[in-house]
Amino acid sequence: MLPTISNIRARAVAAPINRPPVSASGPIDKAALVLIDLETDGGMIGRAYLFAFTPAMLAPLLQCVKAVADIIEGDSLAPLSLDAKLRKRFTLLDPKGLLGLALAGVDMAAWDALAQHQALPLVRLLGSEPVAVPAYNSCGLWIRDPAALADEAEELLDDGRFGGVKLRVGRPDFAQDLAAVRAVRARIADDVPLMSDFNQSLTANEALRRCRALDEEGLYWIEEPVRHDDYAGCARIAAAIDTPLQIGENLLGPFDMQKAIDEAAASYYMPDVQRIGGVTGWLRAAALAHVHDLDLSSHLFPEISVHLLAASPTRHWLEYMDWANAILAEPLEIVDGVARPPDRPGVGIAWNEDAVERYRVA
Repeated sequence: MLPTISNIRARAVAAPINRPPVSASGPIDKAALVLIDLETDGGMIGRAYLFAFTPAMLAPLLQCVKAVADIIEGDSLAPLSLDAKLRKRFTLLDPKGLLGLALAGVDMAAWDALAQHQALPLVRLLGSEPVAVPAYNSCGLWIRDPAALADEAEELLDDGRFGGVKLRVGRPDFAQDLAAVRAVRARIADDVPLMSDFNQSLTANEALRRCRALDEEGLYWIEEPVRHDDYAGCARIAAAIDTPLQIGENLLGPFDMQKAIDEAAASYYMPDVQRIGGVTGWLRAAALAHVHDLDLSSHLFPEISVHLLAASPTRHWLEYMDWANAILAEPLEIVDGVARPPDRPGVGIAWNEDAVERYRVA
């Protein structure tokens, strides 16, 4: 018999970031996170966190989580049934945006609690093994002076933990982008993948010009050169260049992923678990990737993404970001270029309560 949901609590924190991002979309000074604790009458606490991007969005996101919680408290801990109930209830509101994040966060916490109830790591609950997943370091190489980026690339790879590294591009002057790519590529080993990310900063025509010019620079992929929902523009670029095009972090559920696939918008896909619809949405996206033989990577949330990738047939790369580490009791470990799901019940997330109180936002 499944336990029932007795309470859902949400708290907001603004945690420090070791290397604050400065992308073509602008700077992020703090990790604005909403922490979710889903309690059951069986004593389990499922945990998840959401990334609000800016502290200004913390209060409305908390309210969205509360609205979702009010509907399912007292229900059985059955994540697929909970997802169906909630999405039916919010159909007229078009459950995307902040509401979509709240739905995903509660879904993640529910799956964590269910895995704990079954005394299984999430990856095993999903029918897989805690296999190794290749991981790249995405914690630095933001938009800054190209000359300083080569040194930073060495720092990000120096301890040998990571199998690749990501560089942000999208400067107003493309010559500076090109200089940054060449400086980093020249400094790191030839066999170390160098990913790049434009953060949706270009028009389709400008993206086509720049991506063609980058084709000979040894990049592993080029990520989101244009607006995330311009699937036709992405398809046009993907067809014109040799470097694989990567998109997916802004897909708002598996139906959007199907639209992108129908347009042949990219070579690679990297769903974000809080935007694709939590664990439930990820499983459906992974099935689409499997059917269409598409490599599947992750965006943010490495603690839960490592479980989901390990259970995904076309797993590719785990993006490692340490933005939640300041409030986690046991951050995810990366060893010899790979991550493995922790072999303990649930996702393996536990809060560092002292840090949570230190960075808590009222």
